[in-house]
Amino acid sequence: MDALIQSFFLVVASEMGDKTQLIALLLATKFKKPWAVMGGILVATLLNHGLASYAGSWAAGLFAPATLKWILISLFVGFGLWILIPDKDEEISDSKNYGAFLTTTVVFFFAEMGDKTQLATVALGAKFQSMLWVTVGTTLGMLVADALVVFLGAKIIERIPLKIIRWFACGLFLAFAVLIYFKM
Repeated sequence: MDALIQSFFLVVASEMGDKTQLIALLLATKFKKPWAVMGGILVATLLNHGLASYAGSWAAGLFAPATLKWILISLFVGFGLWILIPDKDEEISDSKNYGAFLTTTVVFFFAEMGDKTQLATVALGAKFQSMLWVTVGTTLGMLVADALVVFLGAKIIERIPLKIIRWFACGLFLAFAVLIYFKM
């Protein structure tokens, strides 16, 4: 259950202001079909984070526990600092219209490649060695964070300063690093 809970909260915090959240806002604004956009986010995240948590669980078996501990600490500190760097809007091409669901699925899947939430999912997979619960937790976290902008749009982004959210998320990543230091 720790894998699910920690994965959920880490992704909710780190997704705030992330490029994929901005993409979710753009897609919701463009298509005006929030449920189709959320369905695309769900499918893309399950596929992407399922692969990422599997990779993390697999990689955990390659390292001695002491080495894995320091790799994970370094990753979480790095992600904490990385989250302080704001993401920029990414343009969504209008060249072909595949509909809200398919466009969201494809755009989201590729936008998550190498993104901090995907890399955090790899690290969480290595930490917990539980592909299922890490994938469920990170996917639920992604859905909650992105549902805020898909359904409520810019109203929330205007009221909550992203700088404060980024600092909170940074603190969360650093807290995970400290927990790893003392628990592994």
